[in-house]
Amino acid sequence: MANPLHIFAFADEASPNLDGQIAAMRRNGLNGLEIRGVDGENVSDISPKKAREARERLDEAGLTVWAVGSPIGKIGMEEPLAPHLDKLRRTVELAHILGAQNIRMFSFYIPKGARAQDFYQAAIDRVGAMLAACEDSGVALCHENEKGIYGDTADRCLALLTAFPQLQGVFDPANFVQCGQDTWQAWTMLAPHIKYLHIKDALHDGTVVPAGRGEGNVARIVAAFRARGGAHVTVEPHLQVFSGLEALEQAGARSGVGAYAYASADEAFDAACAALRALI
Repeated sequence: MANPLHIFAFADEASPNLDGQIAAMRRNGLNGLEIRGVDGENVSDISPKKAREARERLDEAGLTVWAVGSPIGKIGMEEPLAPHLDKLRRTVELAHILGAQNIRMFSFYIPKGARAQDFYQAAIDRVGAMLAACEDSGVALCHENEKGIYGDTADRCLALLTAFPQLQGVFDPANFVQCGQDTWQAWTMLAPHIKYLHIKDALHDGTVVPAGRGEGNVARIVAAFRARGGAHVTVEPHLQVFSGLEALEQAGARSGVGAYAYASADEAFDAACAALRALI
């Protein structure tokens, strides 16, 4: 029997305000969050005081922070690294305050028109510097496959994860779909290195849809992840919110908006959580 899943979420997609995020997580029976936005501010930019206040409010609600959904590594490959490492060190301090075990990070955007494979050594040097900056911190760096960065395909993710055994992997099926990467092939290559999953699905044209409705093999990957002993996932809705949808539905004119469009951020968030529940 598979281990029970601990389900977290980017709850800032339900609300920019922490109170709204707490309500969304409790409404959907989640364990907590991968914290990205706090009252409209990026988590890596909040003050230690703000982090302590957030931790207190989450503790009171019985919710935990699994990971800091930071933007670390989401700058150009040729941009200065030193200021970014300072930001990483501050983010580690915030992770400690928030009780997070993990920091989600990236492997730098490739210059427009350049070939990603030509930046292997630069990626190794930069990711190595990031890992050195938080060595012995007790917080794991977890690399996400994001479109346009060095590690946006399975082979380049594998290059980073094998070069640095201490680096953990975050597997996002929708991002792989958007890069033209077969997700099951990616899973078979990367599975031993994956710490947790982002639950997000997409169609071949890049449109994000609820889990199980796209080309990401999400149900199959979640089952394989659990069979390996994996127990932590983060719901990342990224679903379309169309503010005029309710009026269109009342007028019977919904066509053309899209099959997966929602009248509010809360509705989209709840749909993403329900889709995950349905496939597990």
